[in-house]
Amino acid sequence: MAITKLEMMFERLISLPKKRLIGAYACDAHSICAIHAAVEKGIVDGILVGDKEAILNICKEEGIDPSEFTIIHESNDIKAAAKAVELINKGEGDILMKGLVSTDKYMRAILNKETGLMPPKAVLSHVTVIENPNYNKLLIVGDVAIIPAPDLNQKTAIINYLINTAHALEIALPKVAVIAATEQVTPSMQACIDATILSKMAERNQIKNALVDGPLALDVAIDPESARIKKLTGKVAGDADCLLFPNIEAGNVFYKTNTKLAGAELGAMVVGAKVPCVLSSRGDSTLTKLYSIALAAMNA
Repeated sequence: MAITKLEMMFERLISLPKKRLIGAYACDAHSICAIHAAVEKGIVDGILVGDKEAILNICKEEGIDPSEFTIIHESNDIKAAAKAVELINKGEGDILMKGLVSTDKYMRAILNKETGLMPPKAVLSHVTVIENPNYNKLLIVGDVAIIPAPDLNQKTAIINYLINTAHALEIALPKVAVIAATEQVTPSMQACIDATILSKMAERNQIKNALVDGPLALDVAIDPESARIKKLTGKVAGDADCLLFPNIEAGNVFYKTNTKLAGAELGAMVVGAKVPCVLSSRGDSTLTKLYSIALAAMNA
């Protein structure tokens, strides 16, 4: 049965082998509390790489037993991120999570050509799973955070990441809408050209295990009434599971509109590296970070 609420991930994960999460410079209360919650739910084992004294102090302040974690001392944030990546490469972890280290230093550790986590020719991207109270199921979307203006090859990679995430959430045949400003094939708009090619690629089985349609405007992708009025009869129209955005501006605005105006909750992860990587914002709640850990565990 497909997972339709973020909370359902916890139930599924209990029946799966526990994953090992490595926190990169996990010296902040938000990260430690989120990892603690995931450990308490039995979905991960937590390995914290960071300043041991700071970690112990936060555990004391938050009433957390530090013995539930494996703590590896490294007081320097850059070295801690590098150590966390090294542990992943040694096969000692299944998920990487950003702690107090800045995003640029965290990403630098992942992208390092000699010691990082990138397979040859891989595309690093970002997948967000949104639970909007006004939609009847989860929405899996990308890219809202990493690739500013994806070309056709990058869009193909992003679609496959969305499909893989949908499969991890037990959606057998996900419906992918390739979003543009219009559902008409308009040659003057690159988003429409790319969407048309991607749809044909799926039709020819170059993109597998999903239904892909586009270009689709957002309204006809997720609203059955709009699709009916505009006489769109495809299987994706009005019932999308996944949304591929034409650029980071469209994706990021959608993401923030959902969370700030529609009361949506979410989980998110960086994909394309050897393991899923949790890249939480400083403004994310502990619950959002916990959902992100669960999403990464579902995909690990």
